[in-house]
Amino acid sequence: MSTDTPGIDPLEALRAPRDPACDVFLTGPVFLDIIFTGLDSAPVRGTESWARGMGSSPGGVANMATALARLGLHTSLAAAFGDDHYGEYCWDALEQGEGIDLSMSHTVPGWHSPVTVSMAYEGERTMVSHGHEAPAPAPVDGTGSRAGATVTGTSTGTTGTTGTTGNGTSTGAAAPVFPQCPPRARAAIASLAPGRSEPWVATAARDGALVFGDVGWDETGRWDLDALPDLAHCEAFLPNAEEAMRYTRTDCPRAAAHALAERVPLAVVTLGAEGAYAVDGRTGTAAAVPAIEVEALDPTGAGDVFVAGFVTGTLADWPLADRLAFAGLTAALSVQEFGGSLSAPGWAEIAAWWQLIRTCDRQDPAALERYAFLDDLLPATARAWPLRRAVPTIGFRQ
Repeated sequence: MSTDTPGIDPLEALRAPRDPACDVFLTGPVFLDIIFTGLDSAPVRGTESWARGMGSSPGGVANMATALARLGLHTSLAAAFGDDHYGEYCWDALEQGEGIDLSMSHTVPGWHSPVTVSMAYEGERTMVSHGHEAPAPAPVDGTGSRAGATVTGTSTGTTGTTGTTGNGTSTGAAAPVFPQCPPRARAAIASLAPGRSEPWVATAARDGALVFGDVGWDETGRWDLDALPDLAHCEAFLPNAEEAMRYTRTDCPRAAAHALAERVPLAVVTLGAEGAYAVDGRTGTAAAVPAIEVEALDPTGAGDVFVAGFVTGTLADWPLADRLAFAGLTAALSVQEFGGSLSAPGWAEIAAWWQLIRTCDRQDPAALERYAFLDDLLPATARAWPLRRAVPTIGFRQ
């Protein structure tokens, strides 16, 4: 993470004493990602390929958690961490490096961290993963703690106390336990899957959180919105164009967005190199924003960064088109670096880009106007572009 990121709080003008301490809550598996870039082509069977770039970072749900935290949102993550050096590294990188609240996370004794190796070439990526599903959470005892689970380190987050001292020893103070008791938050991000309902999603929505639904490829092939039970609790649904058209039986992403807006208050369809399109089902307002042309190094995690940018704009109550533009900008900045969580931009990167782009010759005035809302958010001066933020390996101590 950039150490010189301006202290920008996008929700500063909206915060009130009785508001939730947590801005965004999310949960899911944390992977250790090992990323190779600078490959000229796909690896060939029976040969050894050398990559010109390499990075290691927390991955999986950590990509989105990091993107949210770097945009100044108080982020709480509930996840299982492996009882190995990889798990220790991921915990430390997220809690100490990014300031993410892990008070609802836990380390599983004897369980190793899942790992993904990502190879980026020709503008795309190929991934190989290994891991085992984390054991079911242990039953909650009378103190509000889990039997057999370990809390690692000291949580510096804002959603409550962990009930531990700095060395992980219980102090006897009961902390809320996920999934029975998700924290009160302004927003929550849920990964929707066919036939699966997560009780915490309904609880979070009932407690006032805006739920943003993300979705993956439907391996069942049914593409049935009714098979996504937690969609009923969502404020926004953010599929890509192919997923949106399959779910709505349409042949046009924009038509799909309008169809989805009949099921959720806000439908956002990402269009890849063509940008994004969104429809507000409450007002009928629609917005389209083209993608920013960049030279992509590694697209890993770009979708997560897009969601984080859109959530930020929504919580800040920006106009719909500004939210789309900001989400697309953060995603575009992320693909110029390697890695998922490594590449998520902070306000320093956004400010540097905005300063640079206004000084370039032959800029389309209308395109610049699309991002004029950044003037009210960013400092007057910024470091020169480009900024380097990725850390190449988990091995360095300093």
